[in-house]
Amino acid sequence: MSMNGEVQVRDNRAADRFEIEQDGQTAIAQYILAHDHIIFTHTEVPPELGGRGLATKLVEAGLASARQRGLAVVPRCSVFGRYMMKHPETHDLMPAEIRATLGLPA
Repeated sequence: MSMNGEVQVRDNRAADRFEIEQDGQTAIAQYILAHDHIIFTHTEVPPELGGRGLATKLVEAGLASARQRGLAVVPRCSVFGRYMMKHPETHDLMPAEIRATLGLPA
């Protein structure tokens, strides 16, 4: 946590993952970066860090980064998929074929 209590999410590009470190543990959102899109493949929060909303923070940071970098998002990770389905403001980040597969408007 930062001095003001905010959770700090770091994009560890060398490891292809977003990370949050707390209490000696690391929560991660793993990705594969391609030319014009990012595929989120796995999100994991250690049990000791559960219930703090860290998975949501990882998703939000990952999606914000994708938007800032002009990358489409492929949510292969169920955590990202569920978040994006519940948040219509993120649907535009998904490629049209993914939205069609999920029954979302093009």
